[in-house]
Amino acid sequence: MNHRFEVLDKSIGYSGFFRLEKYRLRHELFAGGWSSAMVRECLERGHAVAVLLYDPDRDHIVLLEQFRVGALEFPGGPWLLEIVAGIIDHPGETPEEVARRETIEEAGCTLLDLVPICQYLVSPGGTSETISLFCGRVDSSTVVPTVRGVVSENEDIQVHVVSRAEALTLLQQGRINSAAPIIALQWLELNRLPLLERWRAVPT
Repeated sequence: MNHRFEVLDKSIGYSGFFRLEKYRLRHELFAGGWSSAMVRECLERGHAVAVLLYDPDRDHIVLLEQFRVGALEFPGGPWLLEIVAGIIDHPGETPEEVARRETIEEAGCTLLDLVPICQYLVSPGGTSETISLFCGRVDSSTVVPTVRGVVSENEDIQVHVVSRAEALTLLQQGRINSAAPIIALQWLELNRLPLLERWRAVPT
């Protein structure tokens, strides 16, 4: 059930690579009536797309390893095993277009098919960011395990090609520890058989 809310005031607290917006607002309560006015900050960093690259013919997964500032204090360190991802940069750009662009840019291969998994809010207590998550079919024999990325964006991305079993082991060991690859790998395990049926009909 949706309740009403009112934005009483909105201001920009910071504007740089990301933007921090400050709200004064109130909303209807489950018990009835309205909350008192409250102040909340919201990080505006755009909306993202992420793609799990899977080769059904070889049962391989393409993973990317890169430095993440948000993991500086994380027990495993700031180099994370992730999947292809990127921000929707241009007005009118679709998530599917971003998925194809980022797959070429970060993994050096072409998507042969793209299946939507879900769209989710990353951390709605403090940011408006959403991720549109996909599973993409690739030919992993064309993927070179090398370092990629856009130099002007300070990207330093190590490409890995691993078996699906190895990717699941990394997940179980806690070596894969950000939301997008965790959700995508678990989705693949739940949906692999119907996915294989779909992709048997898709020529490479």
